[in-house]
Amino acid sequence: MNPMKASFAKRVLVVAIGLMSICDWGLADDPSVMDARRALLKSVDFFHRTVATEGGYVYRYASDLTLCEGEEKTGLTTVWIEPPGTPAVGMAYLEAYRRTGEAALLNAALDTAKCLMRGQLHSGGWGNSIEFDPAERRQNAYRVDGPMTEKARNVTTLDDNKTQSVIRFLANLDQQLEFKDPAVQEATLYALEALLNAQFPNGAWPQGFSAPPNAADFPVVKASYPKTWSRDFPKIDYKVFYTLNDNSLVDTLRLMLLAHQIYGDERYRKAAMEAGEFLLLAQMPEPQPAWAQQYDREMHPAWARKFEPPSVTGGESQKVIEILVFLYQETGEAKFLDAAKKAHRYLASSALPSGKLARFYELQSNRPLYFTRDYILTYDDSDLPTHYGFIVSNGLAKLEEKIDKVSKLQGTKLTEYANRQRLARNDERPGLNEVRSVIASMDDRGAWVEAGKLLTYKGDQAPTRIIESKTFIKNLDILSRYVASENQ
Repeated sequence: MNPMKASFAKRVLVVAIGLMSICDWGLADDPSVMDARRALLKSVDFFHRTVATEGGYVYRYASDLTLCEGEEKTGLTTVWIEPPGTPAVGMAYLEAYRRTGEAALLNAALDTAKCLMRGQLHSGGWGNSIEFDPAERRQNAYRVDGPMTEKARNVTTLDDNKTQSVIRFLANLDQQLEFKDPAVQEATLYALEALLNAQFPNGAWPQGFSAPPNAADFPVVKASYPKTWSRDFPKIDYKVFYTLNDNSLVDTLRLMLLAHQIYGDERYRKAAMEAGEFLLLAQMPEPQPAWAQQYDREMHPAWARKFEPPSVTGGESQKVIEILVFLYQETGEAKFLDAAKKAHRYLASSALPSGKLARFYELQSNRPLYFTRDYILTYDDSDLPTHYGFIVSNGLAKLEEKIDKVSKLQGTKLTEYANRQRLARNDERPGLNEVRSVIASMDDRGAWVEAGKLLTYKGDQAPTRIIESKTFIKNLDILSRYVASENQ
């Protein structure tokens, strides 16, 4: 029998047996640590042995595991990269292992790492997904499959924390294994080297890459407003732009600081600091001293997709402020804090009547920009598409608290605060009601089934009971913190 078909048959059999008996844990009293440990191990056994495809995961599954999806509809031989996909589940296993020492968790994390290493591209990172169907694999330039063919997909993507989340997981696993697994370390360092090589001369990164940039093609200049910009969407390759969209640069900067912390290679810290310098270059001049989602080679805000116009963004700019405050903590250099304060004042003055922020503010006029459902650029928010956040949450109050706190710290006090923040982990014991709810809602298989739907399936095809990777990650975190509390 075909191995994939055998795996699917086994999956269906396990699910069928589980569905015949939904577990009622009957916790009349407070859950014991042993109750939580049994639930933890049962959930891991189900997710690792039954749900996983070659050690990898997607976003959500039908309760009987016959259908699944990532950001797009996927088959049962595909796993997804973007969180809460494969690396996010792997990181959840690893964090739970760190707390509890349960061998099953480390084994699950290792299988997830093996899955991810089978999806690493020759360009160094990862794409949206990993294919395990033999015909599909041949269309991708996976390192483990040998030399790449001319037409194979080989674009590393930094969009939506994809490649960054994989490297973060592998680097943490490498450290947990005391750097004794050569395959894990080699894949991690290969990916980090690719990121170093892909960095532009001004410190930015593109959204995606297959080879290093030609430095001569990318002069280092400060951001400025274009004399004019087209209100009509031009079909362009935005992946080579200097990209902040979906916080990709911030995620990469944080990753480089983590890599320096784990491996001690000064090149990683240098790359992070150069990215910080880029954020200073990319801060728009008055009257809008915040950031665009992406910039062209002239450092003008530029179009990306048909609903992402040249503009100053109230979304990603908030994450930039946060990372600038973090860089001030790390370095004590006032220029990072000054830039954060200036941007904060501007965004606070740009809040909508609702208190929220617009995703896009028109260059120089600062009028909020929106799109109709037919993707016509407008100042009117009454006919917005529903797939994208054109109005975003306002986190400026919390950012102001951070700015005020670190502004009062200098010298050794700032260093001590930065060290505490860097090493902080959430190991707090969860509440009894929370633990009780997690245990009681688990079925006999070890699955958390909930009401919901697969977003990429329509009509009668769409199941109404699903299993979510993000729910598994959340519940594993709760149970592992509760089990670990016995040792505290």
